[in-house]
Amino acid sequence: MEQRVRQISLAPPTDGRQSETALAVARGTARLLRSLGFSCISELPLPSGRRADLVALNERGEIWIIEIKSSVEDLRADHKWEDYRAHCDRLFFAFTQDMPCEIFPDDTGLIVADAYGAHMFCDAPVHRLPAPTRKLMMIRFAMAAGQRMNRLLDPQGHAEFWE
Repeated sequence: MEQRVRQISLAPPTDGRQSETALAVARGTARLLRSLGFSCISELPLPSGRRADLVALNERGEIWIIEIKSSVEDLRADHKWEDYRAHCDRLFFAFTQDMPCEIFPDDTGLIVADAYGAHMFCDAPVHRLPAPTRKLMMIRFAMAAGQRMNRLLDPQGHAEFWE
């Protein structure tokens, strides 16, 4: 079976897509998620072709997607997050305390974060994934984590990731 492959990096791409604010929110949010028993992967390609800002997985197999918003304009201009619900059990927005909570959709969780930590402002409703989607997401998560670890251990190697 032939698979498409792509080089991946340990850190999010430095293509200018992530502002310093977004990177700080991601860092603080990942710290919160780890304290809740989750492992996190940033910039994970989804089966739909989209790329999630943060995907979190815990030992019970729960999958959360966290969409990071660095400004009101960022939220208004980007509606890709609407597709993310099909790939997670819970969908959250993470943002700085400077943004008003009222602008975010009611059916998502809210996380307020900075570079040093975060707190869950409101929990997200549960939308349990179908078993085949959960399996596919867990495989993508594991493959990305493994490939990123391989790149760490062997930076000169040719680690690749299928999408």
